[in-house]
Amino acid sequence: MTKWSLWNETVARDLIDSGKDAPGALLPILHMLQETFGYIDRDAEPLIAEALNISRAEVHGVVTFYHDFRRSPPPVHTLKLCRAEACQSMGGDRLAERATARLGVGFGETTPDGRIGLEPVYCLGLCSAAPSAMLDGKITARLDEAKLDALLTEAAR
Repeated sequence: MTKWSLWNETVARDLIDSGKDAPGALLPILHMLQETFGYIDRDAEPLIAEALNISRAEVHGVVTFYHDFRRSPPPVHTLKLCRAEACQSMGGDRLAERATARLGVGFGETTPDGRIGLEPVYCLGLCSAAPSAMLDGKITARLDEAKLDALLTEAAR
């Protein structure tokens, strides 16, 4: 589990200033902000635009175009379930239904307490050991109901 800093404008300005002179600075700055805070706060957009002398719309467009940039604080834990064909053929759909029912959220959503985010992933490279999942970067192969329940229990702590 990764720990992020709370949004802080002074820290954000320092990060932006440290990267603003690099060629193609927008993406590296966005990555630095996300690595520090876990997401790109809306308040960062005008700071970046001013530092790079580009429009706020341009910054916003880049942030919203790339799916890996988060717009809100991340969950404490992220469970990724493989949705690729090999995992689906080995019971992945049934496990996805179980996860969404237990968590009360769909893919791309976070539990109301902010504890667990559920994300689809389209191949973890374990097709021969399908279905698979990843909790906070740790992969679980040959996922079954018992293993899924254990992952959800671990994440709920």
